[in-house]
Amino acid sequence: MTTETTVDTGTSELLCVIRDRVAIITLNRPEARNSLSDALTPALRTMIRSCGENPDVGVLLLTGAGEAFCAGGNVKGMGAHRDKAKLEMPLADRIADLQERQRLLTGALVSVRKPTIAALPGPAVGAGLAIAMACDIRIAAQSAFVATGYARIALSGDYGIAWLLTRLVGTARARELMFTGDRIDATRAEAIGLVNRVVADDRLQTEAFALAKSLAEGPRLALRYMKDNLDEAVLFDFETARDHEAERLIRLTTTADHKEAVQVFIEKRKAVFTGK
Repeated sequence: MTTETTVDTGTSELLCVIRDRVAIITLNRPEARNSLSDALTPALRTMIRSCGENPDVGVLLLTGAGEAFCAGGNVKGMGAHRDKAKLEMPLADRIADLQERQRLLTGALVSVRKPTIAALPGPAVGAGLAIAMACDIRIAAQSAFVATGYARIALSGDYGIAWLLTRLVGTARARELMFTGDRIDATRAEAIGLVNRVVADDRLQTEAFALAKSLAEGPRLALRYMKDNLDEAVLFDFETARDHEAERLIRLTTTADHKEAVQVFIEKRKAVFTGK
């Protein structure tokens, strides 16, 4: 039986429900294409941390309300309406402030030891693209597009976008996408590895949730260790990564989930994993 719990995020600009061990986190500023704001962004940081730590959550699914995922920062707020208090901060303090905000958003999202999925109903631009790329898997609606966008506002990028983009598509394409800021439609995004799959617009949420639910029902410790292995694959040399991989596998052979998986294979039934 499906169970659903609504989580109070502290603002109507971010919604969160936990359904079948999937935390569905929805950016809810459709009138502004779900661009980041002083209410939405802190709430998103909090939900990433709390859902990442919640033992009742197996997967985080991030999406956007309406026809966008996230348009990134509020460009209008960068003009005459810019926060005067921040402008008056010393440069070093402004740098430290952004570094901390990044650490608590895309940094925290990358650090979550559970599968994370971004479902893109429409554009993911700038910091919004960085948030999507910080997830493990991206599923895009056919009408969605992505763009780095920074060159168009004479900025260089934030929230780890250069690192995330390079890891996904390679340095040559990353440079092209950063320098030009061109829109990349869903079909090309899939072809170059920016998104994992493209689905019909009206199937996006259904298919994204189905994938999230199947992962949430999986062996939690094994998935956590897989994330560790995969992260180390792009950070460490082969020998170090291989040795850590071996250690994790041996540890998993002692778990109840491994024993359950073996019995499931023998008995040809559905597995019930407990994370132990």
